[in-house]
Amino acid sequence: MAPTRSDSRPDLADTTAIVTGASDGIGAVAARELARAGARVVLAVRNPAKAAGVSRSWGGEIEIRELDLASLESVRAFAAGWSGPIGLLINNAGVMQADGARTRDGFEPHIGINHLGHFALTGLLLPEIVGRVITVSSDLHKRAKLDLEDLNWERRRFKPFQAYSDSKLANLLFARELQRRLTSAHSPVASLGVHPGISSTNLASDDRGRAAGLVRRLMALVGQDAEGGALPTLYAANEPPPESGYVGPGGLFEIRGAAKPVRGSAASQDSTLARRLWERSAELTGLDALERAA
Repeated sequence: MAPTRSDSRPDLADTTAIVTGASDGIGAVAARELARAGARVVLAVRNPAKAAGVSRSWGGEIEIRELDLASLESVRAFAAGWSGPIGLLINNAGVMQADGARTRDGFEPHIGINHLGHFALTGLLLPEIVGRVITVSSDLHKRAKLDLEDLNWERRRFKPFQAYSDSKLANLLFARELQRRLTSAHSPVASLGVHPGISSTNLASDDRGRAAGLVRRLMALVGQDAEGGALPTLYAANEPPPESGYVGPGGLFEIRGAAKPVRGSAASQDSTLARRLWERSAELTGLDALERAA
């Protein structure tokens, strides 16, 4: 049975888990619980000092490595420094408060960090992955209007909340296309998407705008804490992969509650859109490691 809180854990001895964005929020909770279950957990973070402070009391085998998903150079350096089998790669890091300033590679930050950084990281690490890739999406993927010809918002008037929603659809499309390619290659590796429901973390705390303000108010009224928000990630890490390839809260409207398999939007199940996004992502990052490995 998947853990519902910290008192129910599987045995993950001999498993190495990499968790991006593990210095706070649901990433920190997921990393902590995996470590308590016996996994060797690598916190892949932009701020190692912050991660060290957060993880000091966890116990277990913890390693901290610097990773800035806003920089493909940093992603390459992280992957180049890696050696050994990876049981779990949890693509958790994300931004929601970005103001449109470009990443180091010239990407709009929501698509650049939330999707393209993880796309590149997964591709470069894939030869070492022996277990599962878990990519954290959001139920806000349902309001996405993904424009593959303008992923970087160069033609449209920039809308931060829409850009975030688009990046979360990209996360889920990536998870599903990766699984399709792994299956086609007869790989035992599994790719899953998860979403935390409405989780009261600091992700949107600095965001601006009417839509973002509404999200913050909803979080305060009905959102679950980071402990609850991490449950779908932990379910995906421990339970048999569901046919839907997607896990979220099982409560009303998938807002909160114990994790269960969910479906996602019709757009998230569009195989043509997923393939086109993959091709566009490979073009933007200049990386074809995924093509070679899968």
